[in-house]
This record gives sequence, structure tokens and C-alpha cells, in this order.
Amino acid sequence: MKYFFSLLILLSCVAKPKAQTLIDPTIKTPHAVMDDFMDQRFGMFIHWGPVTLRGTEIGWSRGHEVPTAEYDSLYKEFDPILFNADAWVKTAKDAGMKYVVITAKHHDGFCLWPTKSSDYNIMNTPFKKDVVGELAAACKKYNLKFCIYFTVLDWHDPHYPNHNGASPPDSLVNMNEFVKTMKSELKELVTTYHPYMLWFDGNWEKPWKNEYAVDVYTYLKQLDPNVIINNRLGANDEHVTLNSRSIGDYATPEQVIGALDMNTPWETCMTICTQWAWKPNDKMKSLKECLQTLVKTAGGNGNLLFNVGPMPDGRMEQRQVTRLKEMGDWLKIYGESIYGTKGGPFAPNNDFATTRKGNKLYVHVFEKKSDLLTLPLATKVKVKQAYLLNGGEIKYSQDTTGNITLQLPDQLPNNNDTVIALELTTSAEAIPVVSHLN
Repeated sequence: MKYFFSLLILLSCVAKPKAQTLIDPTIKTPHAVMDDFMDQRFGMFIHWGPVTLRGTEIGWSRGHEVPTAEYDSLYKEFDPILFNADAWVKTAKDAGMKYVVITAKHHDGFCLWPTKSSDYNIMNTPFKKDVVGELAAACKKYNLKFCIYFTVLDWHDPHYPNHNGASPPDSLVNMNEFVKTMKSELKELVTTYHPYMLWFDGNWEKPWKNEYAVDVYTYLKQLDPNVIINNRLGANDEHVTLNSRSIGDYATPEQVIGALDMNTPWETCMTICTQWAWKPNDKMKSLKECLQTLVKTAGGNGNLLFNVGPMPDGRMEQRQVTRLKEMGDWLKIYGESIYGTKGGPFAPNNDFATTRKGNKLYVHVFEKKSDLLTLPLATKVKVKQAYLLNGGEIKYSQDTTGNITLQLPDQLPNNNDTVIALELTTSAEAIPVVSHLN
């Protein structure tokens, strides 16, 4: 008899399915969808919620700058009566942005849509409006792609083991229930608002495992095979890189410009000021910093997700709106050198960056160190003509080794970024990456 029970135990162990830690490659986001995403180049990130009433960082100030009980009660007085989804999305449109990402749920667990999974949501504030739904409708109106930020961790959910310093009752901690709630909330978001992309975050804490991430990714692909998913879903996935084990579609370097990468998609997320959520008198980046961040990102073959933090009353700060409009004005003139381009063949530096599309190589000049700018290409190409984008001709010369030397104008016409277009007789996109400059 003991052998019979031993056999049953052995069979039960064999029959138990192994937890999946890798994505089934057949369900990954199609290459055509990812190519479309990378063509967008410029998006708006929005971090917003009841914490703006204190002007501290969203999520992270809970239990620190703002006591936990106070933080978790802020929603009771959150009434942003000047919120206007059209105004927000029009700001993104005027900035030349192509997609918008809203923090539907950050680490504090507060939901900006009327979820059925939790009472801790926008409908239980004095405001009582579906922020996510209104933004989705506004994006459709202005022809921008609507995207959603969603946290992996949730310091407010009693089923989640880590409460950012607080100790929940052990009897309530249950990761299976937590994942069940997470999937329920994601189903609401995907089936109700049909986001183009889901931007996950908060994947580094020990309770989160890769098997949960694969389960969620697979579940989402059943809801929408084309929804794009970033690389912050897998447990402890390195944000700045993407590899065969990544549970997500693209890399997400944060507050730094990603390195030149012609093989895998990536997107830098960065703040227009210093804090993600609104902060009074927060230091804002200059127009030069903003534009060169965008150009260097595109020059590295990445997208820029640029963050704004609206105020407690629902408005975006006018100074931020103005700065973004200045970026949009530049893009109206020079946008062809950003949208739908490839980065390279040079890694961006403080003097210049390059982008390319078809037979055009765009040279973005930031600083004039000399009258001549030499581009040491790794292969010989022939230039048909060189000119300032939307301006006059540029004198140039070529040698037999593949170097192209440009004669820069006495005064750069744009102090933030002067764009020179080189029309080639062959594809600019086929030029090999130049590993270093002389």
C-alpha cells in the first residue's frame, strides 16, 4: 500500500504544470504594430491623482512626506473642477505629440476610472468623472493614440504583501487574489477604453514573479492581440534593455536618453520638470533642453515619452503648456526629421545628432564648434544636394574614404537645433552605424 501512495505522490508531482516564465513568441505584438509605434517618436506622459493636493510625488510620498492615513484619504477632497480632457489632449497635439499615456493606476492604488474592483476610485471623490474615459474620447477626437499606465504593485490593496512600510493583516495577503484583481482591472481598461499601449511599472518587489507576468501578458493578448506592452511587466526586468527573456515589447530607460540601438525598440520617459506629479515651483527644462532631448532620443532610434504633472484643480501649468507649444512650433518646421525616421548612423552627442528616412540623412547641429562639420561615414555614399531644412543650400565636399564635410553657416539659424538635410543617391537607412567619431 505504501508503494501505491508513493506512486500517487510521484504522479501528482509529474502532472503539475511548470510555471511559465517566458512569453509564447507566437502571441508577441506584431512587428508592424511595433514599427508603427516607433514611427510616432513623441508622446505625453501624465502623472496625476489626489496626491497633487499635497504637491508631493505620486505613490512614493505615501507614508513618507505624507502620512499613510492622510495620503489614503486625499481622494475625499479631490475635486479638480477645471479638468478638461480636450484641453490636455489639445496641449499634446499642439506640442507635436502623437500619443498620450495617463496614470490610470499608480502605486498608491487610486484608480482614475470607475473600476468595479475597488471603491478607491475617481467616482468616490467629489469630482465623480471618468478621467480615463474622457481622455480616451479626447484622443480619438484629436487623432492621438490613447495609452494607459498601470502599476504591477499596489500598496493600497490588502491582498498585496508589501504596503510601503505598513503591515497589512497576514490573513488578507494573497497574491493569487491580487493577480485576479489586477486582471479584472486590466480587462475593464482594455475592453472599455481600447488603449493602443499599456505602460506597466512597479515590477521590482519580491512578491511579483515572472509566472504572474507571463500570465498577465498572455491574458492581455487574448483581450487584444495588438496592444503594445512595455518591458516593466516581467519581475525585475532591466528597464533600459530588451532581450529574449523580456516580458514586454520595448525597453524603457528613465530620466536618461537611451543609447543608440538599431535592433530593439525603446522609449525614454522623462519629466519636463523634476518631479513626476505636480510640485509647486518645480524647476522646468529650457526649450533647448526639451528639444535636444527629443532630437537625441530620435537620433538614438528611440521614442520620447515626456511627462507633465497637472495641478490639483485639473489644469496643466501654463508655463508647461507654453513650453510644449514651443516644441510643437519647432516640429511644424522640422518634424520630417523626427517622425517616421530611423536613428543613426552616429550616436548623438552634445554637438550633433543624425536621423534618416529614405534617401535623406538629417544632421541636427546643436553647437557650432568650427566652420566645418565632418561626418566620417563607414561607407562611401554620394550626396546629391545639401541644404538647411526649409532653408538655403549648404556647401559640402566628399573625399574618397566616405567623409562628408559640411560648411556651416556663419550663424546657425536655430540656436536649439539647426537641421541640415543631405539627399543621397542611395538609401540613408542602409548606412552602417559608425561606432566612434575621430
